[in-house]
Amino acid sequence: MENNKLVAVRQYAYQKLGQDRSGHDFYHVERVAKIAKKLATEENITDTTLIQTASYLHDVIDDKVIENVESEKRDLKKFLKKLEFSHGDIQEILFIIENISYSKELEYGKAELSRAGKIVQDADRIEALGAIGILRTAYYGGHTESPLYDPTIKPKEFETKAEYREKSTVINHFYEKLFKLPLSMNTAAGLKEANKRMEFMEEFLKRFYKEWEV
Repeated sequence: MENNKLVAVRQYAYQKLGQDRSGHDFYHVERVAKIAKKLATEENITDTTLIQTASYLHDVIDDKVIENVESEKRDLKKFLKKLEFSHGDIQEILFIIENISYSKELEYGKAELSRAGKIVQDADRIEALGAIGILRTAYYGGHTESPLYDPTIKPKEFETKAEYREKSTVINHFYEKLFKLPLSMNTAAGLKEANKRMEFMEEFLKRFYKEWEV
């Protein structure tokens, strides 16, 4: 890790997400942090502390993962103050993690994120794609007891978070969200990686449908 703040942030994320079984666990946020750092480097950003901090913490107050959002938010603010993040940095970190999600964007439109926020959002969405994205989608589908695939259930278009959270199928999620993510990328580096990962997913689906019809 680059500094003591990030060591503490990493430990905090592990404490909060280490036991998650929805696909939003500690290793997910660590991969997001690594992707974000790589994107930041390609965007010529040298100080990535805030970017990595927001990456590690982006799921610790997510209502998919925890029950009491407001309580966790208070704990997070205290933690960041204890690490002596400035008031401005704390506000930016909280704004990023509360406004990068796809479900929030569905309901309220794309947020006006800072440069750091755009990179964290790209990294989180890249993590939803590719081989890991396929496994995380299936894993979360099992967590929510969603069917793997049903040819009679067609993909939907969602306009609200509530609609988005309704059960669909694992395969439908590719069309309802995942394949839309590359066009939402904020950075050129993010778009390039997202497109590469989506190509793999498209090949996977071709094989899936072929095996389904055997």
